[in-house]
Amino acid sequence: MIQDIFPSKLDNHYTDAEAAEQDFVLRMDGDGRLLVKITDAQITFPTGAQIPRDGAAYLFDVDGQKYFLENGKSGAADGSADAGASEAEASAGGVLSGYEFKSLRELRDSCVGKELLIAFTAYHLWKWYRDSRFCGRCGAATEHDSKERAMRCPACGNVIYPRINPAVIVGVIKGDSILITRYRTGFGHNALVAGFTEIGETLEETVAREVMEETGVRVKNIRYYKSQPWGMAQDILTGFYCEADGDAQIQMDANELRYAEWVKREDVVLQPNNLSLTNEMMRMFRDGKIGGTT
Repeated sequence: MIQDIFPSKLDNHYTDAEAAEQDFVLRMDGDGRLLVKITDAQITFPTGAQIPRDGAAYLFDVDGQKYFLENGKSGAADGSADAGASEAEASAGGVLSGYEFKSLRELRDSCVGKELLIAFTAYHLWKWYRDSRFCGRCGAATEHDSKERAMRCPACGNVIYPRINPAVIVGVIKGDSILITRYRTGFGHNALVAGFTEIGETLEETVAREVMEETGVRVKNIRYYKSQPWGMAQDILTGFYCEADGDAQIQMDANELRYAEWVKREDVVLQPNNLSLTNEMMRMFRDGKIGGTT
């Protein structure tokens, strides 16, 4: 999965560091696309020697290499501030020679390596910085905290921490089949039932509700499998397997899905890469490593 970068390690401990020339300074445009160079499916990020680093916000460390977000401290992490770009950059629309802006989906579909986790996690933090520039309580401009990763309101004292959305991925099993879905819009490959946890709801309750809402199938024997950070949607994904309860006749929600069917193990078609928890869960079932309990 995308976070499986051993022996490399992501260290997300916050420090109020200043970017140096040798540090990577990540630039996002207004749509959250990342400025990168791609060579043989490998991603290269610009350094502090290549683009302005004043006002860059510290993100995290990977294998002793520090990563920063350009303009993160200046309130312009939304990609609107290319004013610090060099004259040569400005004439080229703020893009370094050999680099181009790529969306996370483009990087996910074409690149490999630990840099994918770096891109996903940087996007997660970029979106939080962009959306936390003003206090949701009183509307005043927020400031960076120097001791922890938080935005503080100097007017009312409100503290804003990075947002993480809990969501479930559900492998529903019926005998030797698993419930495979495809979304109505967006990602076009095979998937499992998924959804966000609502206020006042446990993860297990989310599993039962989402399966019922999307497919009309009741479930039992809900059991936890594994989790995954997913910065593309600011998520923490939690994977569960369960069994169909009753006749398991599918009544698909056509507003959410364009496909929902019971698929035999040997007929499961996986996603084109191994980055997602969803794909791992489908593969585990296909390969006979996961089965029902009844």
